[in-house]
Amino acid sequence: MSEELDAIDRKLLKLLQQDATQSATELADRVGLSQSPCWRRINRLQQDGYVTGKVALLDRHRLGLGVVVFVNIKLSSHGRGLLAEFEEAIVNFPEVVECWTVSGSMDYTLRVVTHDIDAYELFLREKLLQLPHILEAQSSITMTEVKNTTELPLD
Repeated sequence: MSEELDAIDRKLLKLLQQDATQSATELADRVGLSQSPCWRRINRLQQDGYVTGKVALLDRHRLGLGVVVFVNIKLSSHGRGLLAEFEEAIVNFPEVVECWTVSGSMDYTLRVVTHDIDAYELFLREKLLQLPHILEAQSSITMTEVKNTTELPLD
């Protein structure tokens, strides 16, 4: 972790990760500062890029998005243009909520969220496998979610 952050900064970041709707007054009370210095610290953390955005986390089950699939992708070749073409296509698929380049025998790992297995199969057949240069796609359908957090380990 950056040495620019002191213990209060780290505590503020941890609290913001847990609930970004807290007011500066509430946060100030929890970290032992008055409101103005706390607000200035939060602004500095945002300006310095430690806080990159604030979002509402949605319950995918309540929204009927019951299937999560990890898909490992292997491309047929690795030219720069090919990688960029694949990545540009992936960012336009709303079903893909994460995409990572990975080391090892595969090139990418995707996290895909859909309503059900039929919707995943449709996504796979009509979108993902229609992209050029996909040599292999291995799907791992998740079962029980043991842990799912957006909180980074700041301790």
